[in-house]
Amino acid sequence: MQTVDLQQLKSDPSTALQSAEQELIMVTNQGQPDALLVSMNQLTDIPNLEQVRLVLGISMFRDKQLSIGAAAKVAGKPLAEMLTLVSAAGIPVADYSEEDANTEASLIERFSSDLFGASKDNFIPRGN
Repeated sequence: MQTVDLQQLKSDPSTALQSAEQELIMVTNQGQPDALLVSMNQLTDIPNLEQVRLVLGISMFRDKQLSIGAAAKVAGKPLAEMLTLVSAAGIPVADYSEEDANTEASLIERFSSDLFGASKDNFIPRGN
């Protein structure tokens, strides 16, 4: 197992990632073990790897550690499928407070009115 200091990892992440394709990399912070860097390709011997990747992606998205796009990559799923899976698990895809949602809705209404000269009550969307 190779060891790389956090500062080395920050300055040259490509080398560490290439090394992780071959073996586990212990990341140290101020001389103390802090993390383990492992390539997803090294996990091929894990039973049910596809399910492990899916659970990992969903969990990291739920915990706000990854965007939905990055979580889909971890899970090995297309974005559209990942959105469906996350929604089915009851995890909100958009993390808006009520205030943020109302602000966004107001901006859309104002933009639509400015662009189309219509209020939200008489705006009829056109088909493609």
